[in-house]
Amino acid sequence: MDYKKIADDIAQKMLTYSQDSTGWKVVKTTKDVIVSMKPSNEHSGNIYRGEGIIEEVPETIIPLMYLAKYRPKWDKTLKSYSIVEEFDKDTVICHCITHSYAMGVISPREFVDLVHVRRYDGGVVTTNSISLEHEKCPVTNSHVRGFNNPSGYVCSPLPENPAHSKFVVFIQPELGGLLPRSLVETALPSNVISLIDDARDGVKKLLQ
Repeated sequence: MDYKKIADDIAQKMLTYSQDSTGWKVVKTTKDVIVSMKPSNEHSGNIYRGEGIIEEVPETIIPLMYLAKYRPKWDKTLKSYSIVEEFDKDTVICHCITHSYAMGVISPREFVDLVHVRRYDGGVVTTNSISLEHEKCPVTNSHVRGFNNPSGYVCSPLPENPAHSKFVVFIQPELGGLLPRSLVETALPSNVISLIDDARDGVKKLLQ
């Protein structure tokens, strides 16, 4: 499997998502987070975008998003998280198992993802990920295997305050199992909000 090519392709898609300003529909907001969605070009469901502010610079935030020594300490959705294989400091295969969703209606899901970090001019740092198969993580009957279509985080310095970052999340998962689409579409915007809130709290906690 050509992991470098996969990483390059997903990074390009994430860059395209971040520059796409058309067709998004706001579906949920809080004081600190805005969640939008639009039909996905990758699968039959939607792609979701969450936007918030984190009071730290991108280079400090991004390692907390995917490294095993940080991610389980702040992400409340995860039952377990580990790095299965590391190709270089910016490209890894991770394995995670979630807690249940939607008050237990959606059972825990398992994901095996390639995660690649990329840096751009202006201090922008992104994570770029997609689910794939890996010999160290065969499908079992223990958990429902989900699939993450191209997803990740885009972290950019705020022009008005470069010590803070605009933090944008893109997700478009296929959760597997026999789930009504309406249930998934109801649950995912709330999950995006929780993710950004938890990431913000995690940055404060882990960097004190």
